Amino acid sequence: MNIKKLDDGSESFEVSVRKGNESAPVVLFAVGAGGNPERHVTLLDALAESGSTVIAPHFPRLASTRPTEAELTLRARRLHLVLDVFGQSCATVSGVGHSIGAATLVALAGGQMWLGPGQRVDISADVRLSRLALLAPPTGFFQAPGALDSVRVPILAWAGSEDNITPPSQIKWLAKAMPDSQNVDVRVTDGAGHFSFMDQIPPHVVETLKDKQLFLREYSSEICNFVYG
Repeated sequence: MNIKKLDDGSESFEVSVRKGNESAPVVLFAVGAGGNPERHVTLLDALAESGSTVIAPHFPRLASTRPTEAELTLRARRLHLVLDVFGQSCATVSGVGHSIGAATLVALAGGQMWLGPGQRVDISADVRLSRLALLAPPTGFFQAPGALDSVRVPILAWAGSEDNITPPSQIKWLAKAMPDSQNVDVRVTDGAGHFSFMDQIPPHVVETLKDKQLFLREYSSEICNFVYG
């Protein structure tokens, strides 16, 4: 794994890059509110070990549970940018994201993201995304009529039964709201919470899983299988 720096206007930001095989898929990883993708090291390493090139930009921590339009558009713009710089032009691209990162990927795949009535977030779709793995995604951003009509890629949506931030009902709603519900594979892990997908959970959070390391290995393997389709 290498840490690279990219310029975004007058600011620069870090990107974790794990180079894989040229013929393998590229994985664009979108981290959650904490902003540091290396807190998902088991998943990122597993994807790289499977042969994928993994590109994971770092972001400033979100100060609020309700992100601003500026924060969301910054994340979307930098996800576009890292794919421009580090993506392989002939490779298929899978988006993998956790929490707000997962929601941003839905917007990049063509979803209309809304912060409220008359408050659509201006995010351009990226046609390079061919499939999405969404971990504990907040789906309330997409509940305007027709907000998901342009999302046509296969989706693996995963939640934990003990998640009180983005409960399983959100991914079940997502599957029903998609133009083709057969395109969405819904997974719910008993005992898992919102942060169980992370190796390093926030300090104030108590892990609800009994065997966290087993879950990290197993779900990472499933994400690898999904990326290779």
